[in-house]
Amino acid sequence: MIITILVMISAALLIYFSCELFVNGIEWVGKAFNISQSAVGSVLAAFGTALPESIVTFIAVVFGASSSQKDIGVGAALGGPLVLSTIAYAVVGISIIMFSGNRRAGDHIKFDGKKLARDQVWFMCIFVFKIGLGLVAFAIKPWLGILFLLAYGLYFYREMNSDNVEVVGELEPLKFSPKSENPKKSLILLQTIGSLIFIFIGSQMFVHNLSTLSISLGIPAHMVSLLLSPVATELPETLNAVIWVRQGKENLALSNISGSMMIQATVPSALGIIFTPWMLDKSLMISAIITFVAILLIWTTLKRHHLSAKRLSFNAVLYIVFIIGIFYIKGGI
Repeated sequence: MIITILVMISAALLIYFSCELFVNGIEWVGKAFNISQSAVGSVLAAFGTALPESIVTFIAVVFGASSSQKDIGVGAALGGPLVLSTIAYAVVGISIIMFSGNRRAGDHIKFDGKKLARDQVWFMCIFVFKIGLGLVAFAIKPWLGILFLLAYGLYFYREMNSDNVEVVGELEPLKFSPKSENPKKSLILLQTIGSLIFIFIGSQMFVHNLSTLSISLGIPAHMVSLLLSPVATELPETLNAVIWVRQGKENLALSNISGSMMIQATVPSALGIIFTPWMLDKSLMISAIITFVAILLIWTTLKRHHLSAKRLSFNAVLYIVFIIGIFYIKGGI
């Protein structure tokens, strides 16, 4: 067990330092290729950090030999948005409070409220539709998975064609070329892609050893898949949030989370709908309800212009409510 814990700690450190390289590299990608800061966070960074769990879902639903293996993929498609909407958003708020003494803006949040609110509406509309599909069975349901891919394609196109190309805040030197004011694009891409590879390796190490630890502690596998695995697979987005908030770039952190949620609401869900019956049990419905409530609260606060670090931090409470709900329906297992 000690070895397993040490490996998990090593994996978490690998993910963190890889995220340091990634957030630095992805900002330079935006500058080098004239991509808006909004798209850097909501598309480029989101795509990279959502890749590990999307691959997990793809392997589970497409190549899973049993219904239980496919269920893991369905759980991942719903567990990701749950963690992002509760823990990841809360981490942004908590980080702002923790680093307020070292930040120029203190505990004030700098962000594009109009865009963030619009992203929440997009997510809620798509999310309600996919949850509704999980409550009914009919012959053409698998074909509807294509609609989710089209929805993300539309979101991707809109974000990448944004007119805003400025970078807010200071751009730190590229880690792979710290003395260069205008590093080569090849070095920028090498650092960004290389860091993604190490994020993926670290994520897989963490999740694998989390399962091993659960067996050692006697924790049922289904409890791990519902409560712990999604937290582990969303570590990149969460750690990115801490790094960007520390640098005073919470707008990128929020864009990364909202963009990752759009991916989680569409691509993994499309795979689940196409390759599985996509019928949701009580555990998954609780996950869906908590996720929707979390995003609804964020959107309501944004519309009233009351979003704050403390308000974001509150979303962590909703994950605790989810844990209580799961233990309740499982009879206290």
